[in-house]
Amino acid sequence: MDFKNKQGDFSQGSVVKGILRLTIPMMLAQLLNVGYNMVDRFFIGRIPEAATVSMTALGVCMPIITLASAFAYLCGIGGPPLFSMERGKGDEEEAARVMGTCFSLLICMGLALTVAGLLLRRPMLYLFGASDETYALAEGYLSIYLLGCVFVMITLGMNNFINAQGFGRTGMVAVAIGAVSNTILDPILIFGLDMGVCGAAIATVVAQFLAALWTVRFLTGPKALVPLKRKYMQLKLSRVKKISSLGVTGFTMSATNSLVQISFNTNLQLFGGDPYVGVMTIVNTVREIITLPALALTDSAQPMISYNYGAKNYSRIKTAIKFMMVSTIGYTLFMWVVVHSFPQLFIGLFSNDPEQFVIGTPAMRTYYFGFFMMALQFIGQTVFVALGKSKKAIFFSLFRKVVIVVPLTFILPRMGFGVMGTFAAEPVSNFVGGVACFTTMMLTVWPELTRGEKDQET
Repeated sequence: MDFKNKQGDFSQGSVVKGILRLTIPMMLAQLLNVGYNMVDRFFIGRIPEAATVSMTALGVCMPIITLASAFAYLCGIGGPPLFSMERGKGDEEEAARVMGTCFSLLICMGLALTVAGLLLRRPMLYLFGASDETYALAEGYLSIYLLGCVFVMITLGMNNFINAQGFGRTGMVAVAIGAVSNTILDPILIFGLDMGVCGAAIATVVAQFLAALWTVRFLTGPKALVPLKRKYMQLKLSRVKKISSLGVTGFTMSATNSLVQISFNTNLQLFGGDPYVGVMTIVNTVREIITLPALALTDSAQPMISYNYGAKNYSRIKTAIKFMMVSTIGYTLFMWVVVHSFPQLFIGLFSNDPEQFVIGTPAMRTYYFGFFMMALQFIGQTVFVALGKSKKAIFFSLFRKVVIVVPLTFILPRMGFGVMGTFAAEPVSNFVGGVACFTTMMLTVWPELTRGEKDQET
């Protein structure tokens, strides 16, 4: 067996080491990926005399940006498990066709989203929490961002195919190129050229273009185990359906995140006004940062689980799930304590406004109460997706967000809890949704894996 085959073979060696080998570079890659928006918010939060209104304007754009990401995840989450399963079966040509199909879909969806977003941006921004004071800034940022939507789609959608081949460090480099570029360009454009929020958008688009270019160059180059080739980019309906059936889980999770952001912004604008919408932007940014290690662990476990499911190595799958449980629950429990103890530390990363500290401290403590329960949702969703059980993953994503969070953001403030009632919707959903998802996974998947082990023994 040559080096390349060893690099992508998840059926050999230590399961824990195999996951960790991907986790660290993937976590750094995801940190750098979050860095696109995090860096924007860091500098936007320091625009002289316009920091709060600029942060609020960015916040009302986030549901649309999240929705665009949802379409990228349709391929970025739906394709790699199929890709890994086919490689586990030894059918690398079909794996290449899965990857090529995803690439074509991402370009088509990116172009469609650009056109639709530009046509509908005004009604969407007002619907999503913009005020007359913040609309102009939000419209400027969003218009520029949409023009680079195709690059965003390629970066988010195709990078997981690098990780699925075992090249976690290479995937990290792709994101690092964009993140570093964005970090350099942001202060130059925002402050040096006095472009403000629009400068942040231009920096993001340029950075995403560079990251997309690196990703495509690697996947089409000689180092890829399964290279991206034009002859495999045809859109065959049956293959698109398979990708979509798995990817719809990631799509649903991200699209419902957009719906949750809309419900938060709408109610916070109604009960608190622009300052609270700005605080919500900070809260969401902090969440993106502190969930990174947990998501990196679960994302790294996914190719291990999918590959061994295709190869019918059930004991290795159970080991991967156990490790994922211990590591993610332990980490999120630790982060709950940190955020509850030092909320001002996190707020200060993105705002110098004293009002943001006053209203943001109780908001942070309320929103992140019992945060460790979210790990149960991460674990259950990952296992369902990795094993191709997309219906269950979709159901629990919808259950937590659409059935619990969104209604509560409207109900709790009107029950006398005011603006803090909106923030309280999140921890309630974490407890109820997380327990439901994890328990169902353990009651359905674990017995299936145990039966598979026994059948192999006999």
